Amino acid sequence: MKMRESRVLRKLRAGEVVSCFKVNFGDGQASELAALSGFDCVWIDREHLAQDWSVVSAHVWATKAHDTDLMVRVPRGSYSDYVKPLELDATGILVPHCMGVEDARNVVRMTRFHPIGLRAIDGGSADGLYTNLNFSEYLRQANQQRFVVLQIEDPEPLDELDAIAALEGVDMLFFGPGDFSQAIGAPGEWNHPRLEDARRRVAEACVRHGKFAATTGSIDRLEEFVGMGYKFVSVGADVVGVSTYCQGLVSRFHKETATVQPASGGYR
Repeated sequence: MKMRESRVLRKLRAGEVVSCFKVNFGDGQASELAALSGFDCVWIDREHLAQDWSVVSAHVWATKAHDTDLMVRVPRGSYSDYVKPLELDATGILVPHCMGVEDARNVVRMTRFHPIGLRAIDGGSADGLYTNLNFSEYLRQANQQRFVVLQIEDPEPLDELDAIAALEGVDMLFFGPGDFSQAIGAPGEWNHPRLEDARRRVAEACVRHGKFAATTGSIDRLEEFVGMGYKFVSVGADVVGVSTYCQGLVSRFHKETATVQPASGGYR
């Protein structure tokens, strides 16, 4: 038996660019809709959102049904916070605020099996096919088919980017512009020179060390990001889409009803 292969890793290893979509809504139907639309990856958030484990399971099932990967941004915490999404059969995890090479080594130690790390072993969960996957194969395939992404969103790790990117067990570095802009005292200034320099440096470090660069940003800048070396780009979010759609409808509703003359008569 085999663990389900990662669509993201399959495409990245073939030199392709991967599409991703962020789901904030706490219902697997939102992830299923994104998967049905054709995204390679959906990511959900446990760093900022109160998604319990049953909700995470629903997102896993919804994406697996359509051969779409699920990446879970984990909260910074214990090893169990990191490995539970993987044991539920999420395809990858995104660890926020990697602050340096020692921090990165610790994440690898907790999330990769021997010989790369010392991740706690169970094998009785969904990723191990409920013990139906051979023990040795479980460890090997999990190291090969599940991805670990470190989020670079602070200035502190920039001087150690090469050491971080060189680590075995790290698949991607994900540049986070939001928190980075705040950390340099320029919140929301997406074209700030320091932010643009950091985004470029993350991509270059990944290319030098055979890792994949990931980021989030406007679809209008996709060509620019890919030109920098980014191969994994998150280009939208459910809350943005629904908000824009609703605001557009309400705006049109008010505009059109403002010009309508009310009919005379009616109940008194």
